[in-house]
Amino acid sequence: MLALALLLPSLSVLAADPAPPTLGRLSLARALEIAAQRNPDISLAEIAVRAADAALLSADVTPNPTLTLGIQNYNPRAGVGPGSLRDKQVDTAVRLEQLIERGGKRQYRAENATQLLDASRADLANAQRQLRSNVADMYYNALAAQERLSIAQDTAKLFGATLAAADQRRAAGDLAGADVDRLRVDALRAKNDVRQAEADTKRSRLALLLMLGVSAAPEQVEAADEWPVPVAPGNLPSFESMLDQRPDIRAANARLQAAQANLRLAQSQRTRDVSVGVQVDHSPASPLNGFYGSNTFGVSVQVPLFVNHYYEGDIRNALAGVDSAQANLLKARREASASLQRAFSDMQSAQERLGRFRDELTVAARRAADAAEFAFRNGATGVTDVLDARRTYRAITLDELNARADYARALAAWRAATLDETTK
Repeated sequence: MLALALLLPSLSVLAADPAPPTLGRLSLARALEIAAQRNPDISLAEIAVRAADAALLSADVTPNPTLTLGIQNYNPRAGVGPGSLRDKQVDTAVRLEQLIERGGKRQYRAENATQLLDASRADLANAQRQLRSNVADMYYNALAAQERLSIAQDTAKLFGATLAAADQRRAAGDLAGADVDRLRVDALRAKNDVRQAEADTKRSRLALLLMLGVSAAPEQVEAADEWPVPVAPGNLPSFESMLDQRPDIRAANARLQAAQANLRLAQSQRTRDVSVGVQVDHSPASPLNGFYGSNTFGVSVQVPLFVNHYYEGDIRNALAGVDSAQANLLKARREASASLQRAFSDMQSAQERLGRFRDELTVAARRAADAAEFAFRNGATGVTDVLDARRTYRAITLDELNARADYARALAAWRAATLDETTK
């Protein structure tokens, strides 16, 4: 019953599904909060921490003693005879035996389990770090898709107004029918772009919901944050000073410490353990043993003999584990250093591209489009000029949106890489 009571909290955690959160207009901070509570990768990492904690509890214990009860000298023909257990015509024995571990085995087991627990906790922190980056990535994808849909809708409305003006000019004999048809083709293409943008928006919202661990219709969620304001990244930081604080590096280092403790545990097997036992034997009543029988006592000591092997295989396997952990730590440091440099470079590049769009390209394209629209409405220019100006402006607008999304994702990746939990 006690064991069942201890298991019930874990079973309830696995069986319960958190209540669905309220979505609607969703900020990035709220999205991160929901993901931390519901994302299955985080749940699995938390379960791994609990399992490692249980392993430590099992490792840091003294072996249980062994109790042995037995009977000897039983004669099936004579039977056991009448009376109580003391009077039965059989010899009875009670033996208690305790294994005494030597060489620090319990200490090394506990050290190994402690380091593996630290590694599991670091894995959980690393999963949370990666989740922040992934959620931000999906969130800004959804925000970009929403703005592409808004741009497509505005473009379709603009083409509708231009087509109406072109019909008026054709009715007045100021515009050829072929030019009106060209405008009509672009207006229809703009409507198709709206439909495609709607599908892309639903797809990006579904991806965000999947990352959050929420089952809901895409219409129930909307990315509501503004785009992050570009901040100068400054000088190139010292990446080496950041590595030791990253959870993936701490996890790899803890696993190296665990492997070294496991090596010491394997080597300690060459220190012989001792099993000490005490035994009480009772012989039934007989002319030789007297009316009440006789009791005898014994003490024993068991020591293993290393005649067939000397634990060479276990020690070599533990040495290979240390070498593997060292190689994994070196690999993790190299990958982490490369990811930090890549994240910083991506953020710098995205910031520079966004600055050129915001300060120069978009401004110039908007002025050119406005001038072409005004000239067309007043009959001072042809259809080709206004279509070219409009296409250029739309392409520049979409490119600027992509640059904003790239910068937002790069900034989120940099913050995740440097353990900065800022969401703005």
